[in-house]
Amino acid sequence: MNSKYMQIIEEVKEQLATGKLYAGCKLPSVRQLSEQFSCSKNTVIRAYAELEQEHVIYAIPKSGYYVVNEFQFNEHEQEIIDFYSAGPDINALPYVDFQHCLNQAIEQYKEELFTYSDQQGLYSLRVQLATYLQSLQVFTQPERLVVVSGSQQALNLFVAMPFPNGRSNILIEQPSYFGIIESIDLHQVTTFGIDLTMDGIDLDRLEYMFRNHDIKFFYVIPRFHNPLGHSYTNNEKKKIVELAEKYDVYIVEDDFLGDLDPNTKADPMFSFAPSGRVIYIKSFSKVFLPGLRIATVVLPERMVASFLRYKFSSDFNSSALSQGALEIYLKNGMFHSHLKKIKELYRRKMQTLQEACELLLPANTYFSKPTSGFYLSIFLPENVTAKQIVHMLNEQQIYVDDASRMFLQEYKRENIVRLCISQVNESQIKFGIERLAHCITLINSRKHHQAPKTFLHQNV
Repeated sequence: MNSKYMQIIEEVKEQLATGKLYAGCKLPSVRQLSEQFSCSKNTVIRAYAELEQEHVIYAIPKSGYYVVNEFQFNEHEQEIIDFYSAGPDINALPYVDFQHCLNQAIEQYKEELFTYSDQQGLYSLRVQLATYLQSLQVFTQPERLVVVSGSQQALNLFVAMPFPNGRSNILIEQPSYFGIIESIDLHQVTTFGIDLTMDGIDLDRLEYMFRNHDIKFFYVIPRFHNPLGHSYTNNEKKKIVELAEKYDVYIVEDDFLGDLDPNTKADPMFSFAPSGRVIYIKSFSKVFLPGLRIATVVLPERMVASFLRYKFSSDFNSSALSQGALEIYLKNGMFHSHLKKIKELYRRKMQTLQEACELLLPANTYFSKPTSGFYLSIFLPENVTAKQIVHMLNEQQIYVDDASRMFLQEYKRENIVRLCISQVNESQIKFGIERLAHCITLINSRKHHQAPKTFLHQNV
């Protein structure tokens, strides 16, 4: 009897250590375990009582035994798995290289650091940016570039300012980057949505929206969409631009992860209308240093003066030190070398994440399949909400994002979880997805009043 009693305790602890049991899980009943281990019910009760004394499990009268919320797996204790944060991989940030560039910028731009610099951005930086953008198939002149304090500043200004077409409403993909939604809510601008899936958008629906809804601009994330990871084909981009031309709609193209595209033949929407129908935004926050707070926008010539006026009311000019350091970093080739390194890093992480999802996620759970980028979305079964998953994983120090905040109110969905691979350690990805999969299984089992089959399952 004693060996059976110890066997039950060891089995429970092993399942906890391997992650098959975790915070909130219900354990098999006393009767089930007595049959499984061919022992008396008293032996099981004794084993459970000892586990209770060790604060590993707790009992709920007339319900059963559960894993305590505070229990930590020994081999993962205090280890955070971060699928939430969207900044660059901290292990891939070029601190030393950029420190040299900062020192050079201080020496080179002494006067600008102590005076107000060019409101449009350092001209020497805009020259380097125009050269760099050519690698992304964006061909333009420095005079059409404005340096901004991050892409969010540009988006907020576009929401507020008038456009040459004289229209007032905005169209965005659904879901979309929550920053644009925040700006829209703040300025109380009438905004319409268009459904986006990994198959793209309905172009007939898009034409209807352009024709009938007084659209000022259509905000688009063309590559590695946040939160889906979707990328448009060149043909789709061309058709969207043609429709915008036909109905006098501007496109605001947020190509913040375009540098990571493994498809060398993929072009931005800007390349299909370089004269001014497409406004192109390029941020350096995700692929370089978030704290730099530098992005650039390529504007139609007729919009530059108006944009600068609105920007003046925001911050007059962006940091001269950041601009000078970025100019040097671009000019000496360091940025090109950095991009080559992180391009492979994020592609590999995304592949690892997709393999884990394919292997571990339960039935009726679907996920998007981007080729690279930062984001992948998981579509949960009908009876499982993202809030439930976020809460259960938080207790295990695993952090994911509820994508409901990335929808306009009338489009809101509660069953999408966004995962970001940028700051999660590659070696943690599979374990994190295993925990997420178990949460889905547990919630499903509660809905159907059935215990998950994996718990303490043995071949007998």
